[in-house]
Amino acid sequence: MPIRRHPTARQVRLGAELRRLRDAAGLKATEAAALLGASSAQMSQIEFGLAGVSEERVRRLASHYTCTDGALIDALVTMATDRTRGWWEEYRGVLPAPFLDLSELEWHATWRRDVDFLQVPGLLQTEDYARALFSFRVPELPASELEPRVGHRMRRRTVIEGENPIPYETLIHESALRFRVGDRTAYRTQLTRILELSTAEHVTVRVIPYDLDGFAGSSSAMVHMGGVIPRLDTVLRDAPHGTAFLDSEAQLARFRTLFHRLEEVSLTPERSRDFIHHMAKEH
Repeated sequence: MPIRRHPTARQVRLGAELRRLRDAAGLKATEAAALLGASSAQMSQIEFGLAGVSEERVRRLASHYTCTDGALIDALVTMATDRTRGWWEEYRGVLPAPFLDLSELEWHATWRRDVDFLQVPGLLQTEDYARALFSFRVPELPASELEPRVGHRMRRRTVIEGENPIPYETLIHESALRFRVGDRTAYRTQLTRILELSTAEHVTVRVIPYDLDGFAGSSSAMVHMGGVIPRLDTVLRDAPHGTAFLDSEAQLARFRTLFHRLEEVSLTPERSRDFIHHMAKEH
C-alpha cells in the first residue's frame, strides 16, 4: 500500500492500538514484521498510521499477539477497512488537519461528552457565536479562511441534529454562559439555542454554577468521544500547540473519573434549563 503523507487521527489510532497489542505480547517490531513476511520498516509504517493494513493482517497479528478480545479485533478490522469519505473531505486543503480529524472522530463516535469553562461547546454554537470566536483570532483571518471555519463548525452539528444523532452530554460552567460573545441579540439567541437543544431526548445539558464551595475543577475541560468499545474512546484537550488526542487506558480512566466528579457538582438538567432561561430573560 502507498505511504500516507498525512495520516488522519483515526488511522494513527489504529496503528497505536496494534502497537499496544504487540507490546502486551512482549514482541519486538522486527519479530512482528517477520510474522507478516514484512520488513521492520513496513511494520513501523503500519504502527504509525503511515501505511494501511488489511483485515487478514489485522487478524493474523491479533492471533500472534494472543489477543482474545473479539470485540476489539472486530473494531480494529472496521477501522482498517473503512473507506468513508465524509463531508469533511470538502475542507481538506482548506482547513488544518485537526479540524478534519475532529469531524471524522465525531462521525464514528457512539456518544460524546463535553466539559467547557470558557466557551459554549462547539456543537451547541450558533453561526454568529462561532463567527465572533473565529473573528477574534490574532492575526485576523481573511474571509477565505474565516468562512470555511464557520461553515465547518455548523456542519459538525449533524452528529447531534442529523437523522441518527448520538447521545450527547455537556457540562457548561456558568462563566462560559456569562461571556457575551457577539452583541446582546446574538447572546440571547445562543442561550435560546442551548435551551431548545436541551429538550431533545438524546441531549443532556448541565450547568456548573459559580456558587460552589471548594470547586477546583476549572482545568478539566475536555471532549470525550465514545468508541464502539470503551478501550477505543478518545479524549481531546487543548494544548499549547494545538489539540491533543489522548487514548491510553490510564488517560481515559482519568477523564472518565473527572467527568463524573464534575457531573456530581453540576445542576440537574431541569435546574440547568431554569438557570439558562433566567439568564436569557436578564438580557
